[in-house]
Amino acid sequence: MTEYEIILFYKYVKIDDPTKLLIEQKELQTRLNLKGRTLIASEGINATLEGTKENISEYLNFFLSDSRFTATHIKRSPGTGQAFLKTMIKLRDEIVTLGLGACDIDPNKQTGKRLSPDDLHHWLSSEKEFYIVDMRNAYEHAFGHFRNSIMPPMDNFRDLPKFINSILHLKNKTVVTVCTGGVRCEKASGYLISQGFKDVYQLDGGIVSYMEKYPNENFLGKLYVFDNRILMGFFTDDPKHQSIARCVLCNQSSERLTNCKNSDCHRQLVACQACEESLGQKFLCPTYCKEKTRITAS
Repeated sequence: MTEYEIILFYKYVKIDDPTKLLIEQKELQTRLNLKGRTLIASEGINATLEGTKENISEYLNFFLSDSRFTATHIKRSPGTGQAFLKTMIKLRDEIVTLGLGACDIDPNKQTGKRLSPDDLHHWLSSEKEFYIVDMRNAYEHAFGHFRNSIMPPMDNFRDLPKFINSILHLKNKTVVTVCTGGVRCEKASGYLISQGFKDVYQLDGGIVSYMEKYPNENFLGKLYVFDNRILMGFFTDDPKHQSIARCVLCNQSSERLTNCKNSDCHRQLVACQACEESLGQKFLCPTYCKEKTRITAS
C-alpha cells in the first residue's frame, strides 16, 4: 500500500533570484509528482507539499542540500494522497502578507525569542504570568485554540496592524505569539517588538509542533490547515479532546466552514449544515452583514 506524507515548512532567507528558485521548484515538484502550495519571495519560501514518502524523502534530500535551506524546520504528518488536487507555485512580495511595504519586518533582523513546545508546556503548567496571542485568522481560532489565548479579531494576517490597539495593554507583559506552523509568528513577533512590546516570544514550529508532542493538552478543538483535510485532529478519541467550534447562528457544535453569502464580504464562518441549507443565499455574518442588510432595507 502506498504511503503518503505531508510536509510543512518555511524559511526566511534572502533569495537573490526568486524566479530561478521558482523554476527549480516547478521542475523538482513535477518530476516527483508532489502536490501542494509553494510561495516564493525575495524574503524566503513557504510551502506545504504532499507526495509518497519515497518522493518526499528525495525532495528533501535535494532541498536541504541547498545551503540557504539546510536549517529549515520540516513539519511532517501522514498524508492520504488527496490533500491537494494540484501543484501551485507562485512568486509573491512576501511569503506571508503583513503588508507594511517599505516598513516590512525582516525576521532575520527582528523577531521574538523562540519558545520550544516543551518550554511552553512547562509554562502552561506553572504559575508564570504570560499571555498567548493567536496570530491566525478568526475562523481558524474558532475551530481550535490554546486555552485562554487572546485573539485579535483578524480575518487576515494583514489585519494585525489595524487591531494592534486591542493588545497594547500587554506591552509590558510576557507575550507568546502562536500560529499554525510558525511563519506568521516570526513576522508578527517582530512587528510587536517594533510597536514597543518588551518581552516577546514565538512558539517554535507553531501549534502543529506543540500538538505533535502534547496532543489535546491545553489546546482545545482541532487545528485548521490550508489543504483538503481542513481540520487536523490529534487523537480525537482521546477523552481529553474537546470539540469547540459552534455554528455562528444556532450555536450547535459544528466543524463545517462556509462563506458569508454577501458578495462584498465572503467572510469564512463556522456553520452547521441545517442553518446554511435553510437560509441559502441569506446566510450572512450574524453581526456586520445582517445589521448592514437591515439598515439598508429600512
